[in-house]
Amino acid sequence: MKKPRLLLADDHRMVAEGLRGLLEQDYQLVGIVEDGRALLEAADRLMPDVVVADVSMPLLNGIEAVRQLKKKNKEIAVVFLTMHLDVAYAASAFEAGASGYVLKHSAPSELLTAISSALKGRTYITPLLAGELLNYQRNRPSGEEPGEELARLITRQREVLQLIAEGLSVKEAAVLLGISARTVEFHKYSMMEALGLKSSAELMRFAVKHGIK
Repeated sequence: MKKPRLLLADDHRMVAEGLRGLLEQDYQLVGIVEDGRALLEAADRLMPDVVVADVSMPLLNGIEAVRQLKKKNKEIAVVFLTMHLDVAYAASAFEAGASGYVLKHSAPSELLTAISSALKGRTYITPLLAGELLNYQRNRPSGEEPGEELARLITRQREVLQLIAEGLSVKEAAVLLGISARTVEFHKYSMMEALGLKSSAELMRFAVKHGIK
């Protein structure tokens, strides 16, 4: 029987290599990448059946990468494996199109269950957050979506925000994104206007609050 193709995205190489033995028993591990941009490139090239990704990754965080990935290919199942025990991250992950959310300190069997469920079109969330997520969804004001403030920003603005939050200069961000420094500055100030922020420091605090780093 042919094994499902799996792509792993985690910027902690030791964690990724540690998962190799667990995953290769049941899945064809087609690649390991260490940032969100590499995840998008590898998904296009390798066409995995399922992606296991961390939330916090450099260049493009996991949630934004998955949001872009699912717009291009809704068929790829996604499971997040993360340290973030924060229901807001889980809500944003599912809003982006994930099918599973598992914590790194959970039992390995939990990750395997989440991957299996995702491939069958089902949703899995770690029991540690299941009840909290349900309450979070129930108590959220009508019409408000997880990450609603971030949703005001276009894709390019969210990319610029992450790179600036990581400490890259405007020129460095421009080179990485293949755009001019003037365009990066335009996106930066457009974000501040859209979010009602008055300074670069406030923009950085917004990035930290929303886990963009």
